[in-house]
Amino acid sequence: MKLIIAEKPSVSKNIADALKIKGRQDGYFEGNGYIITWAFGHLLQLYDAKDYDDKMSVWRMENFPFIPQNFKYKVKGDPRNREKPDKGAQKQLKIIQHLMRRPDVDTIISACDYDREGQVIGDSIIYNLKTNKNVYRLLLNEWTPTEVIKGLESIKPNTDLKPLQDAGVSRQWADWVIGINLTSVATLKYQKGKGKALNIGRVLLPTLKIIYDRDKEIENFVPENYYKLKATFKTKDEKEYEGIYTEGKEEKFKSMEPLEEIQQLLKDKQGVIHNKQVQKKKEYPPYLFNLSNLQGYITNKYKGWTSDKVLKVAQSLYEKKFITYPRTSSIALEESLVGKTAKVLETLATDLPYKEEIKFIKSKRIFDNSKVESHSAIIPTYLKPKKLSADEENVYQAIKNRFVMQFMPVAEYEETRIETKIVDVSLKGLFISKGKVQLVEGWKKVEKIQSKDTILPLVQINDNVDLIKNEITSHVTKPPKQHTEKTLLRVMETCGKNYEGEDTEESLNAILSGFSIGTPATRAETIKKLKDVGYISMQNKNLVCTELGRKLIETFPIKDLFNLEFTGRLEKSLYDIEKKKFTKEEFLQLIFNFTSKSVEKIKNEKEVTINEVTSERKPTEVMGKCPVCGNAVIEGQKGFGCSNWKNGCKFVIWKNDKFLATMKKKPTKTMVKALLKNGIAQVKGLTSKKGNKFDANLRYEKNADNDYFSWKMEFSNKK
Repeated sequence: MKLIIAEKPSVSKNIADALKIKGRQDGYFEGNGYIITWAFGHLLQLYDAKDYDDKMSVWRMENFPFIPQNFKYKVKGDPRNREKPDKGAQKQLKIIQHLMRRPDVDTIISACDYDREGQVIGDSIIYNLKTNKNVYRLLLNEWTPTEVIKGLESIKPNTDLKPLQDAGVSRQWADWVIGINLTSVATLKYQKGKGKALNIGRVLLPTLKIIYDRDKEIENFVPENYYKLKATFKTKDEKEYEGIYTEGKEEKFKSMEPLEEIQQLLKDKQGVIHNKQVQKKKEYPPYLFNLSNLQGYITNKYKGWTSDKVLKVAQSLYEKKFITYPRTSSIALEESLVGKTAKVLETLATDLPYKEEIKFIKSKRIFDNSKVESHSAIIPTYLKPKKLSADEENVYQAIKNRFVMQFMPVAEYEETRIETKIVDVSLKGLFISKGKVQLVEGWKKVEKIQSKDTILPLVQINDNVDLIKNEITSHVTKPPKQHTEKTLLRVMETCGKNYEGEDTEESLNAILSGFSIGTPATRAETIKKLKDVGYISMQNKNLVCTELGRKLIETFPIKDLFNLEFTGRLEKSLYDIEKKKFTKEEFLQLIFNFTSKSVEKIKNEKEVTINEVTSERKPTEVMGKCPVCGNAVIEGQKGFGCSNWKNGCKFVIWKNDKFLATMKKKPTKTMVKALLKNGIAQVKGLTSKKGNKFDANLRYEKNADNDYFSWKMEFSNKK
C-alpha cells in the first residue's frame, strides 16, 4: 500500500479522481492500492523564541541576539489564539501519523508542490513524525489525470530532493533568525509605547526601499522646459503632413532662441523630400506568462486587483486542473513538452473565431530549456473549464490568450520615415516625419489590440513640397511615475536589472540565475505585508511610502538590509544551495554572523524614536447577544463572533461568508444586529446566478446535528 501526502485537500481529491478512488474516510481517501491524505499547507511551524527559553517570553535588549542551537517544530498556532495549537492541524497530523504507521503501508510519497516551500511542508511532516519507510517524491507541473498517472510511474527517491529541502529550510530558518532578532531589537530601540512591532525582514526592507527611492526621485525632480519646432508641409496632390525639426538625433531644444532664428529663415520657403525610408517590421507576441508578469498584467488591467489576489486566483485554477503550476519564474516551456502543448492548443482552438490562423510551431521563443528554471511558463491544460467565477475568468482568459498568441501569425507593420529639407536655406537639421501602418494583425486579434496607424502621404525623393505653416511648441519634462505593483514586481524579479524594459537577455539571466528579491511565490505576500504593517499605502494603483516607512529607512542603521545587491546575493545563495553549489551550513553561518553583528550595531546606536504608539482603546461595539451562550457578539477582523470564544464558544458570522458571497453580499453590522435581535434580517440587493437583483429575509440557525449554523432564505409574499 502506498501513502500519498498532498499539500491541500483539493489536490488529494485530484489525485484520487485520477486513480479512480471513491472511498473517502475521515481525513483521507483509500482504494486501488493507495491511501491519499493531505495537509492544509503548513501543519507545523518553527518554535517561537519563548518555546526554547522562558526568559524570551518578555523582550529585553540583553537577551538578544538569540539563535537556537537546534531549530524545532510544533503544531501551527490557532489563527484566533496563537498560544494554542490549531485543532484542525493537530487532528490531521494524528491521522497522517496513524496512516504512516499502518503495517500495510510500505511506501510514503510526498505530493506537495514542486518548490522550496512544498518540499519543506512535506518533509517537515514526514520527518517530524519519524518513519523508517521508503519516502518518494511526486513532481508535477499540473494536476490533470494524465499527468498524475504519468507522474506516479516516475516518482523519485525523496533523498534526490535534499538540495531543495536544504534551500527551503535555510530560507525558513534565516528569515526566523533575522525577523525575531531584528524586529525585537528595533522595536525596543526605536518604538515608544506598546503596539504592533516594527517589522524587520530580509525581503521586506529592500522592497520598501525601492518604493522610497522612487518617491524621493519624484520629490527631488526639478521640471525643465524644452521646445520643439513643428512644420506642416503640403504635397503636389494637396496632402498634408507634419515634421519635427531635428539636428543629429535631437528634436528637443532647451532654449527657444535657436528655433526662433530658424523660424525667421523659413518665411516663404519650400521643402524638398531629402530622403525616404520604408521598412517592413515584425512584432512578436509578448512571452508566455511567469507569475510576476501575470500579476503585473492583471493588476495593471483590472481595478482593485493586487498581486496577492492574482496569486490566490491562479492557485485556485491550478488546483482545479485548468492551468499549470503558477509559482514559476520561467517565460518558456521545456522542450520535452512539445507534443503535449500541441494537444492543448488543438483543444483550445476548436471554438475560436480565428482558429484557421492558429498553427502549431516548435519555436525557440516558446520551447527553450535554457529559459526554464524548475517549472515551465504558465499555460492552460487540456481541461477546458465549464464554469468559472468572474475573477477566475479574468486570470484564465489572460493565460489562455497569451498561450494562443504564440501560435498566431506574427504581426507586421510598415514604418515610413521622411526627411524634408528646406530649399535655399543653410540649416544644420531636417524636418523628420514618421508613419506606421499595420499590415498583418496576427496575434493582436486575440485580445483585439488596436494599433494606432499614422499614415503619411505617398512622396518620392526630390519631390518638392510647400511649407504652409510652422510653430514652436513648449513642453515640460515629467517626473518618473510612482511604482505600481506591476513595476515593483519587475524590480523585485530582476533586482533592478533593466527593469523598465520587457524581457531582455540581461533581465532574463538575472531571473534565471536566482538573483532577485524573494521568489515568485513570496513577492505578492511581501507587498501585502508592507501595506498591512503600515510602511506603504495605495493611492489608486500607485504604491507610496508612508511616514512610518520613510522614518524606518532614514533611521534604521543596518543599511545592507535595504540594499538590492545584498538581498539579491542572499537569494542567489539559496538558489545555489538548490543547485549544490553552496551549502546550507555556509549560508546559515553567514546569516547568524550578520544577525549578531546587526543586533550589536543597533544596541550601540543613539536613541531615536521612529514610531510612537498611543494606547487609545476604542470602545467595543456590541452587536447583540450570542444565541449559543448569551455573551456579547462583537466585531473582529475576520468576522462577527462571540466574545466568549476563549472558553470554547464557536458562534461566528464570517465576513467572507461563502453563502452570502454567492449572492455578492457581505454581512454588515446592521444585518448582524437584526439577526441577533429578531432572528431574521431583511437583506436588499442580493444577486442571483443570472445576475438579477432581488431582496430576501435571511435567518442564521443552528444545525440540529452539529455545532455549526446555516443560512435559511425566505421571501416576502407582498406583491
